[in-house]
Amino acid sequence: MATIDTPVKTSAGGSGQAPVRAPRARRGRPGSRLWVKVVVAVLLVVEVYPMIWMFLTSLKSNDDYLNNSTWSLPTTWEWGNYTEAWTTGNIGLYVQNSLLAVVPALALMLLLGTAAGFALQVMVWKGRSLTLLVFLAGMMVPPQMILLPLFTVYFQTGLSGTLWPLILTYTGTGLPLTVFMMATYYRSVPRELFEAATIDGAGILRAFWTISLPLVRNALLTVGLVQFFFIWNDLLIALTFTNNQDLRTIQVGLLNFTGDFGATQYGPLFAAICINVFGTLLIYLFLNQKVMKGLTSGALKG
Repeated sequence: MATIDTPVKTSAGGSGQAPVRAPRARRGRPGSRLWVKVVVAVLLVVEVYPMIWMFLTSLKSNDDYLNNSTWSLPTTWEWGNYTEAWTTGNIGLYVQNSLLAVVPALALMLLLGTAAGFALQVMVWKGRSLTLLVFLAGMMVPPQMILLPLFTVYFQTGLSGTLWPLILTYTGTGLPLTVFMMATYYRSVPRELFEAATIDGAGILRAFWTISLPLVRNALLTVGLVQFFFIWNDLLIALTFTNNQDLRTIQVGLLNFTGDFGATQYGPLFAAICINVFGTLLIYLFLNQKVMKGLTSGALKG
């Protein structure tokens, strides 16, 4: 095989074999680096300062919040606001209701969405393209249009007064996006893997559980993270179907957060908001690292 032999530059004396070093690349101008640092600093302040202000406000008393400046530091550090928010404000119950609604809905959504994506991209059957378009059409339906019919159905079937309306509604509204994302990810999976499994005698169910699921675990984690925040931060659906105070999710609970005699206690209110915001922020930071590591590791080895 022919190769191109590049000449080697020698020193001026003609005796050496050492090549002349190539000139180093020019570094960026100091002014451009300064502008980048300034922009990053501004973005950091915009993102971090509201959380710091929210945390400091959660440590103020009600009189301190109403009588002093909004930007002032707390005169007395009221750490008991978090205890009051968790007990008197029933934030613990609201978090429990949110988990009982979000976790089953997320599990059903990922299971059904992954199975639908497998059927639409890996399996060959008539009408799968039209079926995918039907799923995509579900993304165009505004949630406000389906609330009243769903409320009537849940009332007539006796599901009102439970968390099942939230679970079923979250699963149905999140399926179109989940199916679309999983079907898109299945397009990048080599078909030779499923063909080899079929030759070895694996059926559809075995190919789905033992071959496809390990390959799409990174996509499952990514889609699950996105859908988790969509469902957890929902207010419209939860406010419509929770007609009982004991069934309120955390977003509805924060909306109706009051203290004794119906008066708003701003310190416990901001403490409850901090519990919600910083709790989900920790989950995001932890799962975000898992997603990045999973996406860079690749689906195939060797």
